[in-house]
Amino acid sequence: MQSRLTPATAFLLTVPPLLWAGNAVIGRVVADLVPPVTLNFLRWALALILLLPLAGWVLRRDSGLWSHWKRYAVLGLLGVGCYNALQYLALKTSTPLNVTLVAASSPVWMLGVGALWFGQRISSRQLAGALLSIAGVLLVLSRGQWELLMQVRLVPGDFYVLLATAAWAVYSWLLARPDDPPRIRGDWAAFLMAQMVMGLGWSALFAAGEWAVTDARIVWGWPLAAALVYVAIGPAILAYRCWGMGVQRVGPNIAGFFANLTPLFAAVMSAAFLGELPQVYHALAFVLIVGGIVVSSRR
Repeated sequence: MQSRLTPATAFLLTVPPLLWAGNAVIGRVVADLVPPVTLNFLRWALALILLLPLAGWVLRRDSGLWSHWKRYAVLGLLGVGCYNALQYLALKTSTPLNVTLVAASSPVWMLGVGALWFGQRISSRQLAGALLSIAGVLLVLSRGQWELLMQVRLVPGDFYVLLATAAWAVYSWLLARPDDPPRIRGDWAAFLMAQMVMGLGWSALFAAGEWAVTDARIVWGWPLAAALVYVAIGPAILAYRCWGMGVQRVGPNIAGFFANLTPLFAAVMSAAFLGELPQVYHALAFVLIVGGIVVSSRR
C-alpha cells in the first residue's frame, strides 16, 4: 500500500536524479572512448559482478527467478536493456543538459501510462503539479527568456530520450506491482539482480548489433575505467535501489516528479566541470519543480 511522502522517502527519490545527472555528464565525457550501447552493457556487467556476493543465490534454479522469467525479462528489457542505452545513444548528438531536460517529461509519461494501462485516475493536484514541474523545465530550457522556446531545435538524441523516458514510465509502473516471489521481493539486491540477469542478456544482444552495423571501438584507459566504476555503482546499483524503494512507498505518479530534479543537478554539474555558472532562472526553476512535487504529493 502506498503511503504519504515523508522526508525519508523524498531523500530516497532525490538520490537517483543526482546520480543520473552525473551519469549524463559521464556519458558525454566518454562518448569518444566507448560506443553508447556497449557502454550500457559494460556498466551492467560490472554492476552484476559487484552484486554477486550479495545476491548470487538468485541464479539458483529454485530462487524464483526462473519461474517468473517473463516478468524479469520485461523489467530487464525496459530498465536495463533500453533506458540507459537510449540515453547514452542520445548523448552522441545532444548535451547532458538537453538530454536531462527532455527526460524531465517523465511526470507526464508517468501519469499517461498509469491512466491508460494501469487504471489510475489522474487527480487535479497531480495535473497541477505536472504543469508546475514542466514550467520549471521550460524555464531552464529557455534560459529565463520565453521567446527562446520558439528557437529550440530538437536533434535525433532528443527523440532517443523520449523513447527512454516512455520505457522508464512503464518500468516504474511494473515495479509498483507486487508480482515477485516473496524471497526476491524482500531482498533489494536479489530484486535488482533478477532484473540484471535478464537485462544483461538484452544489453549483450543490442551491443552485438552495434558492433555488427557500426565501426565500434573502445579506447581503454583510466578515464574509461573510472567512468565505468561510477556508472556501475552510482546510477546503476544505488540509484535503482533508491528508486525502487521510493516507487514502492509512494507510487510512480509522485515518484515521477522527482525525475525533474535531474536537469537542475545537471546544470550544477555543468557549472562545476564546464565553468558555466548557475543563473537566477535556475533557482526559479528549482522552486517550480519542487512546488510541483509538493502539490502533487499532498493528500
